[in-house]
Amino acid sequence: MKTAIVILTWNGASMIRRFLPSVLSHTPAELATVIVADNCSTDESLTVLASEFPAVDVINLDRNYGFAEGYNQAFKRVGEGYDYYLLLNSDVETPEGWLQPLMDFMDAHPNVAVCQPKLRAEHTPTHFEYAGAAGGYLDALGYPYCRGRIFNTVEADRGQYDTVADVFWATGAALLIRAKVYWEVGGLDGRFFAHQEEIDICWRLRARGYRIVCVPQSVVYHVGGGTLPKENPRKTFLNFRNNLLLLYKNLPERRLRYVLFLRFWLDALASFVFLLRGQGRTSLAVWQGRRAFRRMKADFVADRAANMNATVIDPIPEMFDGSILLSYYFKGKKTYSAL
Repeated sequence: MKTAIVILTWNGASMIRRFLPSVLSHTPAELATVIVADNCSTDESLTVLASEFPAVDVINLDRNYGFAEGYNQAFKRVGEGYDYYLLLNSDVETPEGWLQPLMDFMDAHPNVAVCQPKLRAEHTPTHFEYAGAAGGYLDALGYPYCRGRIFNTVEADRGQYDTVADVFWATGAALLIRAKVYWEVGGLDGRFFAHQEEIDICWRLRARGYRIVCVPQSVVYHVGGGTLPKENPRKTFLNFRNNLLLLYKNLPERRLRYVLFLRFWLDALASFVFLLRGQGRTSLAVWQGRRAFRRMKADFVADRAANMNATVIDPIPEMFDGSILLSYYFKGKKTYSAL
């Protein structure tokens, strides 16, 4: 069997009922096995799986490991014999023919470690979806954006990004990765818990010489924010903390101190803006994220050294050498094609 498709779920019974049927119907058995890994749900997820989808393999994890370590634990239990792993969110609808273009591209390009489909919004199918759109990039200060989405500006999909493209990162909502390569770099970093762990693994792989690609001939539809809404302070905490961890783990020494210095003031500005909007808890979450980064930083010294020693591509071509903040807010460049 070539691919293990693992859907990691936590308290997602409604998402399972709504979206698992499309995955099962539109995933040929000769191409992939669909497996659901439950992150110790407290709702009726396991009951729904047993009663309504009895043929689906289920991995019942003993606690909520979060997104990153949850996938590590699930893939350990999946076992050997797969060429590829596919991380698929529980809130993704997969139409007919979604998987074949991804696998065909990976089969034909052995230097590509990871690819993703084009993501459209399930609630607004004419538009890209926030979390992944047509592939992700990173600017010089560590801010992620996508072909099709910069900050909160999400473009309509008019076919403008229908070419296969090398990207900096692929979305964890629907990410196909070579199984051997996944373990070669140690899998996702479980210490991230959730958010930006896919950027971290893609950065590690890209720096080591592998390619990351968006294959827009495959299209899926993603709800997004199924576990934590975008404005949730917990999500803000994880995003700010993990983005700093991401930079510390992967950014070359000649730029690290300068970038972290600028990020202190930019994070302070972000906190102030949240406060002005009346989002006091979200404003506080920015500083809590920074404090957590400082506490955790020592645990990543060895990881940073290993990543620097393994780097063969520097600078990475898919990293924007400017500031996406400057381009977006001061130069009025609201779309990827305008950059």
